[in-house]
Order: sequence, then C-alpha cells, then structure tokens
Amino acid sequence: MRILALHSDFIEVEPKKKAMKEAEEIDKKVLKMDECLVVFTAVEKRDEENPESVTNKLVNEIKDITKQVKTENVMLYPYVHLTSSPSRPSVALKVLEDAEKLLKKSFHVDRAPFGWYKAFKISCKGHPLSELSREFGPGEDKIIKVVNDKSFEFNDKKLSEEDKMNFSTSLMVAKAIKEMHPKAEVGSMGFYQDQSYVDISGLNLTKEDIPKIKKNVKSLIGKILPFETSKNVEGKWQKEIAKDLGKKAKAYKLGEVVVVPTFEKPFVENTKKVAAFKILNLASAYWKNNAGNEQLSRIYSVGFKSKEELQKYEEKQEEAEKRDHRKIGAELNLFSIHDEAPGMPFFHNKGTFIFNKLVEFMTDEMMKLNYEINKTPIILNKSLWQQSGHWDHYKENMYFTNIEGEENAVKPMNCPGNLLIYKSKPHSYRELPIKAGEFGLVHRHELSGALSGLFRVRVFTQDDAHVFCTKEQLKGQIIELMDLINKIYSTFGFEYDVELSTRPAKAMGEKKLWDLAEKTLADALKAKGQKFKINAGDGAFYGPKIDFHIKDALGRSWQCGTIQLDFSMPEKFDLVYEGKDGKRQRPVMLHRAIYGSLERFMGILIEHFIGKFPLWLNPVQVKLVTINDDVIPFAEEVMAKMKANGLRVELDDRARTMGKKVREAQLEKINYIVTIGEKEVEKKKLAIRTRNGEVKFDVDIDKFISSLLKEVETKEIKWD
Repeated sequence: MRILALHSDFIEVEPKKKAMKEAEEIDKKVLKMDECLVVFTAVEKRDEENPESVTNKLVNEIKDITKQVKTENVMLYPYVHLTSSPSRPSVALKVLEDAEKLLKKSFHVDRAPFGWYKAFKISCKGHPLSELSREFGPGEDKIIKVVNDKSFEFNDKKLSEEDKMNFSTSLMVAKAIKEMHPKAEVGSMGFYQDQSYVDISGLNLTKEDIPKIKKNVKSLIGKILPFETSKNVEGKWQKEIAKDLGKKAKAYKLGEVVVVPTFEKPFVENTKKVAAFKILNLASAYWKNNAGNEQLSRIYSVGFKSKEELQKYEEKQEEAEKRDHRKIGAELNLFSIHDEAPGMPFFHNKGTFIFNKLVEFMTDEMMKLNYEINKTPIILNKSLWQQSGHWDHYKENMYFTNIEGEENAVKPMNCPGNLLIYKSKPHSYRELPIKAGEFGLVHRHELSGALSGLFRVRVFTQDDAHVFCTKEQLKGQIIELMDLINKIYSTFGFEYDVELSTRPAKAMGEKKLWDLAEKTLADALKAKGQKFKINAGDGAFYGPKIDFHIKDALGRSWQCGTIQLDFSMPEKFDLVYEGKDGKRQRPVMLHRAIYGSLERFMGILIEHFIGKFPLWLNPVQVKLVTINDDVIPFAEEVMAKMKANGLRVELDDRARTMGKKVREAQLEKINYIVTIGEKEVEKKKLAIRTRNGEVKFDVDIDKFISSLLKEVETKEIKWD
C-alpha cells in the first residue's frame, strides 16, 4: 500500500461522475474538512494476500502521524494514481471501510467516495511534517478486528445492596409483564437516581396495567424464585446487548425471562429477598436512545428488604413532593415555563432577585481572590468550535444558525470565548495565574421528554471560571478552588462528596498528559485531606475532573461543582506567556464551576429550604401587617427606617383581618412578620412573629434592625 499524508488547513472534495461500475452509491454532496490530515491511499495487488494486516498498518500509520501534527480530523482519500499495480476495487474499498470504522473510535473521520472522478481543493500547511509519503505491505503483525460502534458498554461500578434490590425488582416486573403478555420482550435495564427501570417491547403499557403487574410481582415474592445465571441468551434485544458487551456479557434468568445486564452480579439471591416494592412511573424510550429506532415502554420501580423500609421511602417521597421546586416556584411567584419556549425558564421579579443575589455572592468571593469577570458572545463561528473540539465531540447537543452564508453555533460552553480573550494580548509569567470568571448564558439541546423544571433545561447560566497558570502553580490553584467551593456550599448548609473522574473512551489529547493531569488532581485532593472516589472514564473529553456532589436536606445528591484540568485547549489555541527566561511557555488551564447551572442550583435551593430562604437571600425579609388604618403612619415610619438600612420590607395595610394577612405572609415564607396595633404605636415597639411561629412583644426597633443586619451579614441559616 502507498499513502501520501498532507497536514492541511482544509480540503474540499466534490464528486463529479462515476469512474467505474464498482463505484459507491452516494449523495453527490461537497465534503469539506478543516484542520485535518488528508491521507491519499492506493491499495496494491500485493495487499490482497492479507488485507486485514494492511488495514492494521494503515490505521497505526495514521495514528502516528496525527500525534506528530496534533490533529484529530482525518480525511481518507482513495487515490489509485499513487501505484502502477492497484488491487481489485472490492479489496481496496474493504480496506478503506474497515480503516474508517477503526479510526472513528478516536478521530473525526470522513472518506472521499470510492470509484468517482473528483475535483478537490486543498491548502497544505508549511511545516516539515505537512507532507509525508509511506509504503508498506501485508505482514504477520497482530490484526485489529473491525467491530461496530458499541451502544452498550459494561459498567464496572460496584452495586450497593439497594441497587441490587432495585434491579432485581425491575426483573420481577419484567417477568410479571411477560406473564400478562407472553409476546412481550425485555429490552435494556438500568438506573435513574434511586430507581431502576426495565424497557419492554411488543405492548403499550398504561396505568390501568399497574394493579395487575403489582399482583403478579407479589406472587413472585411468595414463590421464592432464584436469580441465576443462564447459558443461553434469548430475544433480539438481549442478543444485541450481548454482542455489544462482547466477552463481558453474562446472562441471568428469572424463570423463563433471560436478560444480559451491563453490570456485574446485579441481582439479589431470590425473589423472597424483595419483601416490598413500589412501581413508580411509566414512560417510553427509544432503543439505544436513538429516535430512529423502535420505541419501548419503560417502567420504573424500587425494591426493599422490609415493609418498614418501603414506608420510610414513601414518607420521603411525600416530603419530596412538598418540596417540589416547580410547585413552590409558582406559589412564591419566582419563575414559570411556557410552551412558547420549552426548557427555557422565565424568571419573575422575585426569582430574578434570588438569581442576582447568587451572582452577587459568588462575585464578591471571586473578587477576594483577584478574579476578573468576562462576558462573551452567545453565537460564535463554526471554525472556533472546530478548533476547540466541541464540533466533533459535542455537536449533537448544540444549536446552529447561519449568518451571511457561514455556519455558526449558539454556545453550549463558555471556554472558547474566554480563550479568545486570553489571546487578545500578550502575557508574562508575572501576570499568572489569570483567573477569569463568566456568568455565561449557554444553550444545550435536550429532548423534550427529559425537560424538568429548573433541573433539566435547554438554556441556563453557567458560573464558569477559567484559571490560566503555570504547572508549578497548578496544585495551589486547585487547592484554592476547593477552598472556594467549600466556602460556597457551607454557606447554604450543604455537605458534599467528591469524585475524581478519569479519561473517557473518546478523549482528546495524549495519554501521558492525561496521566499527569489525573495525578495532579489526585495529589491536590490528598494534600487537602479530602476523601474522594474514582469515577473511571467519566472525565470531560479534554481533561480529567473533580466533581462535587452536594447533599440537600433530604439527603439527595446533586452534582454541581467541578474542577477540570485541561492541557489540550491551551495547545489547540496556542496559548502562550513569556517565561522568566524570555521564552514562550504554554500555560495550563483549569475549568471550574461551583453552582454549575444557576437555574438548577436555584431549583435545588428551593427544595433544600422548602422555599424558606435565609434572610440574606429572601426577596422579602420583613412584612409589616397593620390592624387598622390608624396605625398605618407608624408602620410607614418603621418601613422607611428599615429600608434606609438596606432591608427588604413590604407593608400590608389592606382592609382585611389581621389573621388573614398574617396567614398570607406565612404562605409567602417571609422571614419576619411584624404586627402593628394600637399598643405598638403607643409604646413605639414591635410585635415580631418568626416563620416557626415564635412571637416576641415589645421589641425595640433599632435592636431588631441590628439583629437583622447581623443575620444578613453572617448569612445565618435558621431551619424553621
């Protein structure tokens, strides 16, 4: 085989007409790729001896060259003119198809059509590695087998007993449904938060089916059936899962129902272990999450080892329903969501106040650490997203628009814009670290069925920051970020767990840099004495990360904060600073978010506090309630004095009973209700009612204001 590899600014390929009868059937569209390695290939007669070996060598050669020229975009271009002894067209096409499949696991790959006359435009870079030719033939080296992309991958996570109980319950639900509908087939199984689910094809489940399913599941508990391994895999869905998992595939059965889970030993011993259960919800899901595939019924459930545990769970669920941020958000007039903009929340006056207060709090803390605050555009050109890698790794989650014939994207992340700000002027080592924050509005595509209040949206504000520093400063900056995160979370009364997420399968950059980045993060965590778990393979595509999972008042876990170490972006964007030796040096980049999404964080806070916000965060801190019109002048004096001290006060002087006005103020979850009658006017004192119903009389006005100001300053949390 002969190849010519050109490191190019771009290539544009236009198919003209078929050159041979074996030509591929294609759509005659122009292919264009920027910042890429173009590989002209000619498969030769001698390669027919062992085409798999030649494919292997071609792939390895391309991987080697891409490392040298630092690109992740590859255009395969069949170009028979490189040889005087071409192979049969069928062999050449097979080599190219197999190479394309293998390369797509690590690169963005396009292939010019085989067997066509083509016109092409190309701009070759001018460095020494920009033009490389290679020649190789078949050999006895290890052959890489071409396999289809996997949709199911084995998860090495060790399941807890609660997970196993839930997973076992889902299989019991599947068996119960099979007894009702023998032609139904079991699809995938998995977890969602503290629940498990099973997908079923061949029927459309409705709420009317649930009582019968429950009855069948209860009968299974009484039969004490074992969850055991199976030698056979049955059903088209399970066979497909087994094919994706390969050697790690292991089948289990409950009676006649056989499944191939993506977890190791995910079941309890037998159905008797599941003493109680609850069917939670019905939904639907596309096979392999692909809207082009068949839609299956999805049923969620949980299982328990005792009825007492089920009762506790139901009590917790009831409490969670009381705290639902969508319900409280409407009651407190904080936000709304409309069909005209699904997944895009509308913040009302009071909600906007809380939003801005969160921004103000974070900004104040950042200023103490010498941050700068940036603001970047929402729409940026395609070329920028290609350079950052988002175009290849994140395109399916992005929105696009065309401006004057050029493709642009609505930003899903803030980092590329802040990289451009860094590049806008030269930097010296004396300036580092540069800590650049941005409360940036981003858009990410979410399926309509996944949208949920403020928790899952399509547009949100990310409290991003990017720290540009030297390698020597890196550990100190990571520790500083951990201290900042702890300060923010402790202010809201959150405890948290920490995970170190490592290199994913589709990662950008060299493995040795990933290893260094992972070690640096781990060393910083250990230096702080911070306990953490390893979350293998869940890093960002550009670098490993530390994730912070906060726990709310119900003990639920929410992943919000993250610190991501990135050696790749500074390389891709050619970021530099002048070192002490006067030479150009490459900075290291840290991405960090603490709230994560401000919208989601607000939703968490609403449920955490049940809408009873701390004094510093509440839109209305004090409500003055008058008993009649005669006391209004005194109430207005009190209100003016409080406002002069920066307190947020409202006066309810409506002609309604005191009891009704107090009750309405309680429903608004205002921190302090001041009732004013004739006695208060006479004594020039106040009657104060707290949210937990405690009442104090004859309170001095100035002392009350001082106590409020102290509570605001300390950001004290009073759990009413």
